[in-house]
Amino acid sequence: MAATLETREISAPRVGKFNIHIQGNLKQCQFVIMTVHDLGCNYATWKQFIDQPCMEEIRKRAAFIHVDIPGQEDGAADLPSDYTFPSMQTLGEDLVCILDQLEVKQVVAIGEGAGANIIVRFAMVHPGRAQGICLIHCTGTTAGFMESLKDKVMNWKLDHIGMNPTAESYLMLHRFGSFEKAQNKEQLELATETFLENLRSKINPRNLKKFVEAFMNRNSLTENIGKVACSCLMVTGSKASFNHTVHTLYQAMMNKIGNRKLLDLLEIDGVANVVAERPEELAESFLYMIQGLGMMGAVPMPRVQRSASQDGPIPLRGRSMSMEEADQPRGIYSTSPPRVTTHH
Repeated sequence: MAATLETREISAPRVGKFNIHIQGNLKQCQFVIMTVHDLGCNYATWKQFIDQPCMEEIRKRAAFIHVDIPGQEDGAADLPSDYTFPSMQTLGEDLVCILDQLEVKQVVAIGEGAGANIIVRFAMVHPGRAQGICLIHCTGTTAGFMESLKDKVMNWKLDHIGMNPTAESYLMLHRFGSFEKAQNKEQLELATETFLENLRSKINPRNLKKFVEAFMNRNSLTENIGKVACSCLMVTGSKASFNHTVHTLYQAMMNKIGNRKLLDLLEIDGVANVVAERPEELAESFLYMIQGLGMMGAVPMPRVQRSASQDGPIPLRGRSMSMEEADQPRGIYSTSPPRVTTHH
């Protein structure tokens, strides 16, 4: 049976407030995991992943703090007209207020897309509070020309007519990339249908626009990325929209982080959205990372079936240009093994 959630409102000096959802017992768990969601989503995306059988062993031992970015809750009212939506940097920095008010010393943090970008900023500014971070489809660059699509995205009619095809197309490309040749099309189609349905029926389009604009106005992570002092697992799918920039950020981190053993990269072949399509492999890799932190040492690995194509290195492949690649250097610097190696 899925655990019930305790919902709290946490005040933060610049963000104003976070709605957070606690899953598990913060006082009796072995460790705490904090989640941050992507554009067009909220905590429910992460709770759905956490409640799957592949996460059972972690779920038994951990408590979770699921964070909702302001205004992104299901059925949220419009943010106040005088509310200044926080930048990605401010969101990352103010996450520490959640830990302080819940009396949680340290967390393992996991985020997807925009949520991953926020998690990195938290880890850079508060290195003593992050035991480890798992970043799914994280980009460290500023918004590229193709991503911005300023003549379209910035002129959404979200303020007047709600969700519309331009907004939906942008968010679908952002979260699911080029999924026409994804290996598990049925599962991905179900995920995209659910995502669109939630966009149309649950997410406040005016509030979402503010979150998207904050993401598009983000500054680069690469200058200060060397401040990350904890273990970091980066995850991407080969068909993901942000695949290229995940590799770019990984290379920047390899160049600037003093201890390269802290850093791992997992690329899953034929996949656009790792959380939706390959939750078992994500759970396995996340468990490896947690074990590398000295937690859950005696827990058996979940059994993950892999196709023959996943047993060796993932080859370079030609792909259509994604949102951010138009003004990025061409070429991926290396290939990555489909499994994560744990460093001690």
